[in-house]
Amino acid sequence: MTMDTIALDHINGSEVAARLSGGRLDELLIDTDLPRPGTIYRAIADRPVKGQGGMFVRTPDGPAFLRQVKGLAPGQTLLVQVTGYAEPGKALPVTTKLLFKSRYAIVTPGAPGLNLSRALRDEGLRDALLEIAQAEMDGSSEMGVILRSACAEGLAEAIAEDIREMRDLAVAVLGDADGQGPEKLVNGDSPHALAWRDWAEPAEVITAQGCLAKLGVLDEIDALRHVEVGLAGGGSFWIEPTRALVAIDVNTGGDVSPAAGLKANLATANDLPRQLRLRGLGGQITLDLAPMPKKDRRTFEATLRAAFRKDPVETVLAGWSPLGHFELQRKRDRRPLTDVLG
Repeated sequence: MTMDTIALDHINGSEVAARLSGGRLDELLIDTDLPRPGTIYRAIADRPVKGQGGMFVRTPDGPAFLRQVKGLAPGQTLLVQVTGYAEPGKALPVTTKLLFKSRYAIVTPGAPGLNLSRALRDEGLRDALLEIAQAEMDGSSEMGVILRSACAEGLAEAIAEDIREMRDLAVAVLGDADGQGPEKLVNGDSPHALAWRDWAEPAEVITAQGCLAKLGVLDEIDALRHVEVGLAGGGSFWIEPTRALVAIDVNTGGDVSPAAGLKANLATANDLPRQLRLRGLGGQITLDLAPMPKKDRRTFEATLRAAFRKDPVETVLAGWSPLGHFELQRKRDRRPLTDVLG
């Protein structure tokens, strides 16, 4: 089994984390000057938005939009956490359900209970982890903790320290809830911190300056600037973001065989999560697929569903439109690559 490679470097002074699997770029995080997801503010409720079930709140980094109105009044102080990147000209998306997330543990204020990742299946390990969590969360009756799959490879001391640090941070932030005026209380994790936190699978980590260029990552990033993605067999698909949606057009190229459409559509389905992830694209996504018989739609859907099941970004497969397009709805959890690189 070939070990993945994680490269931690900088581009134009900004942190960059890249993960390569089998020599191919599989994940890419580039820092921006915008508020990062995970940032926590003490905010001020501003005004409700009729018809949208939400409220604008004031933060030190500008307006944010909270999809909640019940129990809130203009002028009220509340804690909110950034959930993703905003589209240009729109308010930051935030939530009042705070998560304090690290490599081994997620502490959940207001949601008490001890929970373990389903990937942790060994009963002996689960019992040991629950003992650690109970010991570290003792007395924190208003908070819960979720132990992540990385605990399978972690040392007991490191897991306990992780829980303790997240618990103490949560207590400190909640203690600032009644302060005066909008304030940033916690900054979201940078790309290097996110790589340590979320890329827990075994990998070779390279931190030498210039490692992105030596590993060919910069060349792959340049390729991501282009809208066309080549497919084996001569076909291709085009990814074209617009203000309203992301349009994807699949072409068979020079393949004129009866199964050309299905082959191109299946190849697109397998590579689409990676392409969207690397390009930082989300929102409404519409696929204009290559022609294929209706009987093959189920095969395409199964392939697409399996591909997105491995993807960390929340994506809803909305289904077929009356015109025969397939539609997705994807969370905007990162800024588009073209915006980041200028």
